[in-house]
Amino acid sequence: MDHFIKRVGTTYIPVRDPEQASKWYQAKLGAKENYCDENKSILDFANQSFFLVKSMKGEKVGFQDWNGREHFSLTFEVDGLEQLNAFHTFLKANDVKVGEIEDRGHSGNNFVFYDQDDNIFDVWSELSPSYKK
Repeated sequence: MDHFIKRVGTTYIPVRDPEQASKWYQAKLGAKENYCDENKSILDFANQSFFLVKSMKGEKVGFQDWNGREHFSLTFEVDGLEQLNAFHTFLKANDVKVGEIEDRGHSGNNFVFYDQDDNIFDVWSELSPSYKK
């Protein structure tokens, strides 16, 4: 059955204000806005479509792991440690809340960052082998 699903096409992210969130994603992550109204903004970046959906107060992506730590549900990939370090530096310089770069015991390094609505995301320094092709 694994041959039916080819990729993830859309990710939905809860936000307080789609227009304001869209501007943040464009400025900080290089997203391109395709549509925006009072309920949602549709963005393209990272070879995917992202819907920033107006949500109830306190809603956000992520969850608590079994140790009670906040955990991301989405990892972005960059091409190597040099890009990881450059992206980390860029986000910090642009007042984005970021975690420290860490070695989690597998190939490459990672760090987490938060958008303006406190949604947590991960960044990994390794590109998936299928993407490299």
